[in-house]
Amino acid sequence: MKKILLILSICFLVIQCKKSAPKTTILETEDHRTYGILADSAMVVSAREEASKIGLAIMKQGGNAFDAMVATDLSLLVSYPFAGNIGGGGFMVYRLKDGKTGSIDYREKAPLKASRDMYLDKKGNVIPNKSTLGAMAVGVPGTVAGLFEVHKKFGTLPIEKLMQPAIDLATNGVVVTKHQARMLNAYRPLFEKANKRTILLDKEWQVGDTIKYPALALTLTRIKDNGRDEFYKGKTADMLVEYVQSLGGIITKEDLASYEAQWRKPITFDYKGNKIISMSPPSSGGICIGQILKSIEPYNINQYAHNSLEYVQLITEAERRTYADRSEFLGDPDFVHVPIDTLLSPYYLSQRMSDFNWDKATKSTDITYGEITLPESDETTHYSIIDQFGNAVAVTTTINGAYGSKVYVKDAGFFLNNEMDDFSSKPGEPNMFGLLGAEANAIAPQKRMLSAMTPTIVEKEGKLKMVIGTPGGSTIITSVMQNILNVLEYDMTMQESVSQPRFHHQWYPDDIKFETTFDSIIFPALRNKGYNIDQSNSRIIGKVDAILVLPNGKLEGGADPRGDDSAEGF
Repeated sequence: MKKILLILSICFLVIQCKKSAPKTTILETEDHRTYGILADSAMVVSAREEASKIGLAIMKQGGNAFDAMVATDLSLLVSYPFAGNIGGGGFMVYRLKDGKTGSIDYREKAPLKASRDMYLDKKGNVIPNKSTLGAMAVGVPGTVAGLFEVHKKFGTLPIEKLMQPAIDLATNGVVVTKHQARMLNAYRPLFEKANKRTILLDKEWQVGDTIKYPALALTLTRIKDNGRDEFYKGKTADMLVEYVQSLGGIITKEDLASYEAQWRKPITFDYKGNKIISMSPPSSGGICIGQILKSIEPYNINQYAHNSLEYVQLITEAERRTYADRSEFLGDPDFVHVPIDTLLSPYYLSQRMSDFNWDKATKSTDITYGEITLPESDETTHYSIIDQFGNAVAVTTTINGAYGSKVYVKDAGFFLNNEMDDFSSKPGEPNMFGLLGAEANAIAPQKRMLSAMTPTIVEKEGKLKMVIGTPGGSTIITSVMQNILNVLEYDMTMQESVSQPRFHHQWYPDDIKFETTFDSIIFPALRNKGYNIDQSNSRIIGKVDAILVLPNGKLEGGADPRGDDSAEGF
């Protein structure tokens, strides 16, 4: 008979950053499985304990996953300004208790005064930092519009009740963690450079300090009292526009007043009997994980050991071809035609993999995008929610770089994004994540920039199986994909999966980037086949927060130990 012992708060994994691992439950059985926090009915997994607890509290009060989404999102704004935001945007994929699915796009847009060559000098060269630091990097924010649109369609509790916990959090303050102290202090010089004045966060912060956000509390109170129009047409809009323009930015009140979130049809595809539901363009996430998974599906990857030579080689070659296609074909579907069906077709993908050779690496210089006849984050945060009714949401939201553009609307208490860098400033030139862009993602007024965000839901035999996503810029797609494989192909628990070391390839630069914890035993063999190995600046790749529905119906939260992430359930 199996001996079972439940032990709470165990450090189960030593990872690259010296810190406490998240709370986990170790279920000691004959196979020594490691499980995350377990729950019977509902769960939230997010980047901060405060946000996860607030989202869960909303569901304990009878709210559903969409109510919890609003409360969790705004709590991340307060507790995790590194990426939580009302000055950015995001995507949400949902699955209702009856199996119906959908998604919403509240990605930022280019301002009306934006132009194709706005980041180029007179010689046609990209001006360093112009699309990443300061007021010219800011896209029109969509988060507030997205949250209110979701609440209007699916919310059950009053919006005032959902917003109050974040207001209280901003008023009472947030305790600074080791991670936050390090990041806030590291970015202080850029805060000063972008704002040209002292801002709230411009001091040396220590672990255990409390940061209060009185201006943000007032902003959230105005939004609570006056609705979404407060952010897009009211006093908050005035503050935002006045400050951005004082720094030389081009966002206007007309930009804010005309912003609308868009409901979109998610990308869905089958992988070995599992239905994958993910985000459609202007996110590249759903198409790209679909291309990678369907490219490797014929090879039966589970015949190779996890993170073995063959495993890494096969995935790398699929990623290389997928990111080449991403560069050429993907963009805002309201502006360009995206050939989704072709990009995900088995025939097309088999042709893309036809020159794959187990004996040697395919050089990225020899790979271009596929032949299609057309009829014409690094710093992000993700949270996963399942409610007691059976609804599920996967939400990824961002201001792009760490603290976005570093522009901090002091009188309103929040950072603004630098999402304009996600456009192609110049076709063939890399953005801050090294991703190359083409015409499909060129800058145009009111166009949404291409994203790598990949909020994803997995079904098995018509039943909910997994809710997953991660931050990580260009590595988001590959991190989500590897965790899907960990569970579906290698039968890992959710906590085991998110704790595994990861790797990434994105066509250019032609390197496989490995986390520093990745076992280097396979590196000599990879080099002999012609692969370039890169472990520089690779302490972490993604911070995956996910929920797995176990065979017995219980929920298992996988909170990534690479950060302050937390799973909470009941």
